[in-house]
Amino acid sequence: MGLVIFDCDGVLVDSEILAHELLAEMMTELGHPRTTAEAIEEFAGRSLPDILAYVEGVLGRKLPDEVGLRYGRRLAHRLRDDLKPIAGVKAAIASLHHRRCVASSSSLERIRLSLDVTGLTSLFGGNIFSAMQVAHGKPAPDLYLFAASMMGVGATQCVIVEDSPLGVRAGVSARMMVIGFAGGAHASPNLAQNLSTAGARMVISSMSELGSTIAGFPI
Repeated sequence: MGLVIFDCDGVLVDSEILAHELLAEMMTELGHPRTTAEAIEEFAGRSLPDILAYVEGVLGRKLPDEVGLRYGRRLAHRLRDDLKPIAGVKAAIASLHHRRCVASSSSLERIRLSLDVTGLTSLFGGNIFSAMQVAHGKPAPDLYLFAASMMGVGATQCVIVEDSPLGVRAGVSARMMVIGFAGGAHASPNLAQNLSTAGARMVISSMSELGSTIAGFPI
């Protein structure tokens, strides 16, 4: 039986607006203002270590360790208070007959917090994987190949559900089939086209489309 691999942020939980509002605040505090929309365009799909390394390149200097720690604390607080699941995602996943797991650029701690807060933990039975467990984050294929290996499934038997072009590119590099999801609160008018351009075979805007779309894939 095939495997459905879910990205977490923006696919399972509606966290991208929350996270990128804080990233925009962080950039502004560092003297390089960003709007939330600009932060989404620049950072979506990246792990926090990759974001911080990227920001250091923009600034031309090393960031104090406190910057990343402060962002993490602020985000955890926002997630506990304000995080919601993507509309319809619990029923959509529960109706699938395929094996499934989560593979996200977030840390394991943040993934678990997000799933716990939104009541989705039981859907995945501990099958949760993080970019912190591999050498290279998205758009490298490492995370998705690691998840498939840990689940004992070949790449050609995997379908990924992704909301960022960076993540779609990672899935394509892993030689997996990718469904783009453009239904999160952060979705811009051009997100669906950007996901298709990155290599998504299908793009959906509602989780009510998930089951029928996966049914059309040869896994």
